[in-house]
Amino acid sequence: MESQKIQSLLERRTIRKYSDKEVSKETLDAILEAAIRGSNCGNMQAYSIIVTRDQKKKEGMLGFHFGQKMVVEAPIVITVCADLNRFHKWCLERGTTEEYDNLLWLNIATIDATIATQSLCTAAEELGLGVCYLGTVNYMARPIASYLNLPKHVVPVTCITLGYPAENPPLTERLPMDAVVHYEEYKDYSSEDINNLYSDFEQLPQSKEYCRVNNQENLAKVFTQCRYKGKDSRHFSREYLSFITDQGFMRNEAEEDNN
Repeated sequence: MESQKIQSLLERRTIRKYSDKEVSKETLDAILEAAIRGSNCGNMQAYSIIVTRDQKKKEGMLGFHFGQKMVVEAPIVITVCADLNRFHKWCLERGTTEEYDNLLWLNIATIDATIATQSLCTAAEELGLGVCYLGTVNYMARPIASYLNLPKHVVPVTCITLGYPAENPPLTERLPMDAVVHYEEYKDYSSEDINNLYSDFEQLPQSKEYCRVNNQENLAKVFTQCRYKGKDSRHFSREYLSFITDQGFMRNEAEEDNN
């Protein structure tokens, strides 16, 4: 079967506990090389990868990631950034202008960074290492940028912990393929579709436990009322908008465009 050829991908696990086995420079370099071979827009590679191995430096990052212990226990923390700073400087050195300081190019660079990150993760797992994606960078982009000395036109997109696994956790739940795959065009969901697609997900023991612990009648309410509150999301959205404005990605209208 075709699925057997990609079994390692189908059995992907998030690793939060790491052994003390060192990740060699040779191994790390191979993983990074795989990352930069990922597809990107215009072959511009509008991203940068920051590797953090120093223990004190990792300890300084712990608070940005809400105290998640794998930040200091993993041998390596990798922060992948959308980066137009390097490309702008090249343009200026070659006698042309900065033109990618707008929301469109932040989005393009974010996609480039995301593809590089997934290539990095796949390579790491193929070499027997484990990874954990840290979504906290979305909430703490400004302090992370300050800590890592990110200049204007550079925005952190994601952080990954990396090391040899000290655990083999079960596979996490996923919605069925019909929930996320559309053929030819988007097919919107009826009430019946939603109920069918989420039924198994809601019946999982861990889903019921989430409801019990959070004193909510269903899993959707756990997400909106407890886990990712709308009030918090709107607050961090304002913080993020302020940050990307300060980082120089909001030149979306300019006088020269109107002349």
